[in-house]
Amino acid sequence: MDWIEELFGISPDAGSGTLEALIAGAVVAVILGVIFAVRARGSRVSEKPR
Repeated sequence: MDWIEELFGISPDAGSGTLEALIAGAVVAVILGVIFAVRARGSRVSEKPR
C-alpha cells in the first residue's frame, strides 16, 4: 500500500497507507455510484405505462 510513495517519492501519510486506502475507497464508491445510477435509469426506461 505504498504506491504513492513509490510513484511520487513523497510520503504524505508517513508510510501508513491511509491515503492509499482512502483513494481506493473513493474509487470503489464512484464505481458503485455509476453502476447504481445506470441500473436505476435502465429500470425507469424499461417501465411501460399502463
